[in-house]
Amino acid sequence: MTAVALAGTGLISPLGPTPAAFWRGLLEGRRAFGELRGLEGAFRSRVVAAVPYDDCPVPAGRRKETLATTAARQALDAAGLPALPDGALIVIVSQTPVLTAPEAGRDGDFAGPGPEALLAACRADARRTTVVHLSHACASAAFAASFARDWLLSGLSTTALVVGASALNRYEYASMDVVKTLSPQGARPFDAERDGITVGEGGGAFVLETSSAARSRGHRPEAWLSGAACLVDTSQAVASAPDAILNCMRAALDDAGVHRVDYVHAHATGTAQGDAAEAEAVAELAHGLGAAAPLPMSSHKGAIGHLLHASAFPGLVAAAGFLREGRIPGTPGLRRRAPLPDGVTAVAAPCQAPTAEHVLVNSFGFSGNNASLVLSAAHG
Repeated sequence: MTAVALAGTGLISPLGPTPAAFWRGLLEGRRAFGELRGLEGAFRSRVVAAVPYDDCPVPAGRRKETLATTAARQALDAAGLPALPDGALIVIVSQTPVLTAPEAGRDGDFAGPGPEALLAACRADARRTTVVHLSHACASAAFAASFARDWLLSGLSTTALVVGASALNRYEYASMDVVKTLSPQGARPFDAERDGITVGEGGGAFVLETSSAARSRGHRPEAWLSGAACLVDTSQAVASAPDAILNCMRAALDDAGVHRVDYVHAHATGTAQGDAAEAEAVAELAHGLGAAAPLPMSSHKGAIGHLLHASAFPGLVAAAGFLREGRIPGTPGLRRRAPLPDGVTAVAAPCQAPTAEHVLVNSFGFSGNNASLVLSAAHG
């Protein structure tokens, strides 16, 4: 069996301090946007999606590590694990590893969370745990899911934790401003008047486990991670290429041995070019699969913004919610759909799906980093 168990998830987001709070807020169509505070500058937009201070009561400079360790503990609890077992893998995703220079404190919410804090949060033995850092732009968490799955299937371990966080900071916010991607009004994926992204913050984590390990302890996973594909397209530095997206989704389905999909949780950040490229690719995928009805897709980024390298964590939580309840979450902020190709539809408000067996989660980043994951329902 090539699937591994999504044994547990953790998420603290602008919609609340748990995966359940995020899922409820997404189904309610809430938009957790507010004004950027604490960063001075003439930015294109000052609309952001911040985690409420009550949910993460630490100052700037310590938020990223706190968000990550909180999510890691949640994921372990959801997986029914008091601690990471010996021999486990930890994959930390962020733009850069933790800084060790004397001035590192000034960039504490840019550098990745430290491995020592995560090992302590997971009650893991540093001598018997492999820790790696992985960065593939905004597709980092999805690349990490694929990496961890391969690690487990190769027999190197039975358990892996993927963890990361995004916290508002000057470096990353200015980098989004420089390339003119920020929306002055707030992100509205697939909307006819969409005009860019909203930067969000949050922490996410998930535990992956071999099927034999999960079954040996009687644990029912949230879903199966049954397929994954990571493709780097070097043809364009920033823009998304429909052909590359299509190839990535097809490769993930082939890897899973799945020839149908019930829902696509889209990367869709709210940029005109990116949303259109993904919609074109999903429509072509639907035609190739012979779908009888338009393939539904939606995005969480109209609710909590874009968590950058951590953006796949809420995508996986949304996908697991879809498989568990059969409800397709809507796209908060979507008021008037932009024209879409035949074969695909953008879901504005939650609706019941005829079937909920397989879902694609897309995650894309600058420099052609494309990843697609296939999650399948866990029955019985």
